Amino acid sequence: MGSYKARMMIKDAKEEARRRFRRHRNKNRLATPGIHKCILVLDGLKPTFNIGKIFRSSEAFGCHEVHLIGTEFFDPAPARGAFKYVPAKFHSRFISCYAELLERGYTPFILEPGQGDPVMDVALPEKSAFVFGHEEFGLSFEPDLFPEVKRLTIPQYGRSQSLNVSVAASIILYEYTRQSACRDLETQAPHPCKEKI
Repeated sequence: MGSYKARMMIKDAKEEARRRFRRHRNKNRLATPGIHKCILVLDGLKPTFNIGKIFRSSEAFGCHEVHLIGTEFFDPAPARGAFKYVPAKFHSRFISCYAELLERGYTPFILEPGQGDPVMDVALPEKSAFVFGHEEFGLSFEPDLFPEVKRLTIPQYGRSQSLNVSVAASIILYEYTRQSACRDLETQAPHPCKEKI
């Protein structure tokens, strides 16, 4: 296949993704927040597969909202319809997203391999916002300039110390919902499961 033909195929695929995004974006305007208060913040992710997959996990785990920074469009096909159910908010820069999160009482967390506390060792607040950076370049901002941002890590035991961003988001959502379920159990007394232990 010639390079011109390949470029044209890529361009056509991108245009089709844009059309899909416009259709799904209109449906997303009617989305209602999930049952959990957590928010995912996607900081400049590529507009291909990961964003759609993250929406899919967000819907499965009952995520409140997904905020996108510096994203004009993304291909909603990998979301398998989940984009219409999870409210999306778009920001041009992290600072406006950060200000909104703090105003709403959220604690923002970033994830960095080998830095910060292991996520399972931290009592995650009900209003947690998890920030995920670009697949290659990471975060668009310097975390030290935002004093309320906390660092977390997902412990890894292999040599590469690298997780796909959609996989990392799913792990974080699982841990958040696990802790949320534990909090709910602690407020219910007596609980039959606790009595049997």
